[in-house]
Amino acid sequence: MSYQAGAALQAGVYGCLTAWPGLEDVLIADALPAGAAPETWVLIGAEEVRDASDVSGAGAEHRLELSVLSRAAGFHTPKTIAGEIAEALGAGGLSVAGHRVCGVWFHRARASRQQGGALRRIDLTFRVRLDPVTA
Repeated sequence: MSYQAGAALQAGVYGCLTAWPGLEDVLIADALPAGAAPETWVLIGAEEVRDASDVSGAGAEHRLELSVLSRAAGFHTPKTIAGEIAEALGAGGLSVAGHRVCGVWFHRARASRQQGGALRRIDLTFRVRLDPVTA
């Protein structure tokens, strides 16, 4: 298995998160917003992929990082959004074109202050196992 599902996974994650009721007012993007950024947004970020093929066929494990960035005072707002992301991805609503989603697992999270404390950042990492759909 190769990296062929990377773009489809990103599109699937975007669709899953933008459809989730708890995230309807949150900007979700794969690049920093141009101009004046909103107070809080989600960045679809880094990804690491490992072969997960076995005797049953091809497969890959994607470790996908999603970052919640916020200029809100304190961590309450970004932690609430991070919780919504985890709930959305864990609810089984992730669909990836051309692939079967075998599982989505929370791997880790890290909360930090950046820019002298003006920016709160929570990096969430999820493991997503994908198998290609064969015709």
